[in-house]
Amino acid sequence: MKADRSHRRQRWYRFLAACVLACAMPCALATECIVPAKPGGGMDASCKLLRRAMQEEGSKEAFKLAYLPGGIGAVAWSSVVSQRRGGPDTLVAFSGGSLLSLAQGKYGRADVGDVRWVAGIGIDHGMIAVRSDAPWRNLKQLLETIRKDPAAVTVGLSGTVGSQDWLKMALLAQQAGFTPKQFRFVALEGGGDSFAALQAGHVQVISGDTSEAAYFIAEGKVRILAVLSEQRLPGPLQAIPTAREQGYDVVWPIIRGFYMSPHAPEADYRRWVRYFDRALADPAFDRQRSIGGLQPFAMTGKPLSDYIAQTVARYRRQSQELGLVR
Repeated sequence: MKADRSHRRQRWYRFLAACVLACAMPCALATECIVPAKPGGGMDASCKLLRRAMQEEGSKEAFKLAYLPGGIGAVAWSSVVSQRRGGPDTLVAFSGGSLLSLAQGKYGRADVGDVRWVAGIGIDHGMIAVRSDAPWRNLKQLLETIRKDPAAVTVGLSGTVGSQDWLKMALLAQQAGFTPKQFRFVALEGGGDSFAALQAGHVQVISGDTSEAAYFIAEGKVRILAVLSEQRLPGPLQAIPTAREQGYDVVWPIIRGFYMSPHAPEADYRRWVRYFDRALADPAFDRQRSIGGLQPFAMTGKPLSDYIAQTVARYRRQSQELGLVR
């Protein structure tokens, strides 16, 4: 009798363990993409691009978007480095703005080697935009208005003094004949916030990125005055002149990609690097990247890590020259 009860108990434990394992499997197969900003910006677009690409190739894995705004990426960085967030299937979106903040010490005592750089998936570019009903038809008209009366125009941008959106305007200001300290700005948390503030009339201009503007252009809600690229961009932005064409020699390319927690197992890091090596060589991914307003760029693993280290070092030197860091 006792042996029979023991046998039934063992069968129950095995059944319970099987149920727990079955419930856990979908979670283990879920990809989490952390957006270190509020919805609607360029890093949100990066995660959504990845989701579309995975769905198009037939992936059955669950895909979770997790928004973790704060400090233009600082909160998300701290969370994965400290092991509060992040696992073998968690990716964190980053941009050139993240690298600039890292170079300027805005992530605290962080270092490029604190995380695992997985993939750079595309190049974005800076742009200057206004509402579709704004009086300015080109960049010169806008900058002349600000030069004559800096208090008359409020610029919305991600971050504060020294952020990449601030630097774009600062460089344009210098070439337009007034100092960067003169233009009036509102610091916001990500591109989504900037466009929301523009639509609500809280700011008259935004300094942002072309990928963030794709939806708003299609809806006819914004007018892009200039793209900060070497030459005109293909696709829906082809008709928009560069700042150079309008007499302002300012170019601002922005890398977009993903990193992982340093605590993720090496095997899982390698697995994601292999995934992106394959995906970035697929024309289907290139189509999705184009839809997202990004230009081709493909780099993974150690080459990307080396590229990031060099970029952050360059940003640090430039920031020191501008007196933004010691």
